[in-house]
Amino acid sequence: MLRLNHMSQDIREFTTPFTELLAFGEPTHREHAHTWVRNELFEQLAAHGYRSIALETCRIRALLVDDYVQGGPGDLDTVMEEGFSHSFGQWPANRELVEWMREHNSGRPAEERLAFHGFDFQTETTSAPSPRPYLEHARDHLGEDVDLSTDDEMWSRDEAVLDLTKSPGLSEEALRLREIGVGMLRRLHGRRTLDEAWHRAELHLTAGLELLRYHRECAEPNPLGVRITRLCQIRDGVMARNLLEIRRAEASRGPTFVFAHNAHLQRTTSSMEMGGERVEWFSAGALVAPVLGDRYTVVAGTLGRNDSFGLGEPDRATPEGQLQGRFTTWGITNEMPVGEPRADTSPEMGYFPLDRHLMAGVDALLHVRVGRPVTR
Repeated sequence: MLRLNHMSQDIREFTTPFTELLAFGEPTHREHAHTWVRNELFEQLAAHGYRSIALETCRIRALLVDDYVQGGPGDLDTVMEEGFSHSFGQWPANRELVEWMREHNSGRPAEERLAFHGFDFQTETTSAPSPRPYLEHARDHLGEDVDLSTDDEMWSRDEAVLDLTKSPGLSEEALRLREIGVGMLRRLHGRRTLDEAWHRAELHLTAGLELLRYHRECAEPNPLGVRITRLCQIRDGVMARNLLEIRRAEASRGPTFVFAHNAHLQRTTSSMEMGGERVEWFSAGALVAPVLGDRYTVVAGTLGRNDSFGLGEPDRATPEGQLQGRFTTWGITNEMPVGEPRADTSPEMGYFPLDRHLMAGVDALLHVRVGRPVTR
């Protein structure tokens, strides 16, 4: 049983013996203090049996990062550029993490090495790539001769998501690619093996089919708010499935540490304003939690101030304001402060203030007193 109103910098004091998936969220992608803290925490956890980390980045692209940290060939600059989505490879803390994991793994047996995973979909909310390269990877693994060429730009432009009339999601080409993909998946499962090449072929093919589903939703004749809500749900649904699959793969080696935006990890539903619409959806955490039960633990990140993007000192009556005076730099607490959400944020900050709904979906809070844009 956790102690009430407990504060510490040791994240293990906020887990239970049952924790298998330990999630740590950040309140915005605009500042980097939480990513530096994440690195410190993962070093702590790796010394106590954690053998994997999963980040909010494309699951397929992350395969390149895992190959590298396992000691594979390649150079770090290429790995950071090609192995991360959402421009996260440009973050110095992520570069430090990859370097440290490779060094940590050097000379260790396979069962003791740390594994790197991405658990995100290939999309952003308002853009999604072409399914072609994912389908082609599976086609080549199967050794089949089928033409999957398509106009990649037609799929990847923002209008394909935001304007249903510009979406190829219900086109004859989309239907053709979906039919081919489903057939390949059936044949791939008919040749199931336990080797890594088969596993990666399945990952690519599943990703391609999910992209076709995402694009199909973009083309449905629904109001923009409805379409965005469904797109958010598809993305977090894929995230949840990926987390569960990663957990199954890592079950025999030790618990997994997860890092993403709070909105993807909380057990309660998530919501935001986008395009003048209020959208609400089931987060990946809300989908994973009923499956894992007390094996899923969530620590939400929260921030007092960050001058680089205009987030000032919080009002003392807000939850962040109550936490602000309790830590010199950062710390973790299982106290859930009571107060009205802070009102000094803007959508451009990407900051989701603490409120009762969010706190009801987490086990503890990691508060950073003053954030930093890039450096420690």
